[in-house]
Amino acid sequence: EEMVRQDKNISKTKEQIDGIRLSCKALARLFKELTPRVKPGVTAKELDDFCVEYIKSIGGVPAWYAEDFPGAACVSINEEVIHGLPDKKKIVREGDLVSLDIGIDLNGYISDSCVTVPVGKVSPERAQLLKVTTDCLYAGIAACQAGKRVNAISRAVYDLARQYNYGVVYEYCGHGVGLKVHEDPNIPNVPERGAPNPRLVPGMVIAIEPMINLGTADVKTRADGWTVVSADKSCSCHMEHTVAIFEDHTEILTQLAPGEV
Repeated sequence: EEMVRQDKNISKTKEQIDGIRLSCKALARLFKELTPRVKPGVTAKELDDFCVEYIKSIGGVPAWYAEDFPGAACVSINEEVIHGLPDKKKIVREGDLVSLDIGIDLNGYISDSCVTVPVGKVSPERAQLLKVTTDCLYAGIAACQAGKRVNAISRAVYDLARQYNYGVVYEYCGHGVGLKVHEDPNIPNVPERGAPNPRLVPGMVIAIEPMINLGTADVKTRADGWTVVSADKSCSCHMEHTVAIFEDHTEILTQLAPGEV
């Protein structure tokens, strides 16, 4: 039953993709304004407040509100993998890796993207983790082509990260997106035997999001019920784009073209 449901054609119409694209471009512009604000001394709450105001100013709603998350931005620092709470006691420091995972609901169309920002001078091992995680994201996107299967994306991300002996988080993964925050299919970063492996078809809109740890791949959730951390407290990195699959190309929706404002 599950396999059949996963494999059905979950294409979006051209109109729906156009709506999702507008939401995604708005999110890309938000990141352009937000990332320079990630400096030593700023609090996670201040970063989140900026996002809430920005999203409101364009007539959107923070997408995570639908998931009952208490903010517009997941602000995950260092060993925090995902879903870091935008807390006023959480202060950004020199040398941190700060992941900002944000979604916008604009007229019912959902965008989803994450950028990890290095704060000031980060250690060489953290700089490399950020570079490789970014490369993993683009390797996954390059493998994301109509006619291939989801596993092609998982394999591309996993194989690259494992060259550096990094832990590739397996308990959380990318996903379909656009009309809801989380849709089928799941897009794992670890290729698994026996997991649903649907074909990628034109009209699909998916979020590809490598979550890569310097140490173990294992994670646990803090007592707050949200924040996911690496089990060994090693630094983590998270990069994500929403992409649309077409017959002959795959478009990164949450990215501004050179010169695009």
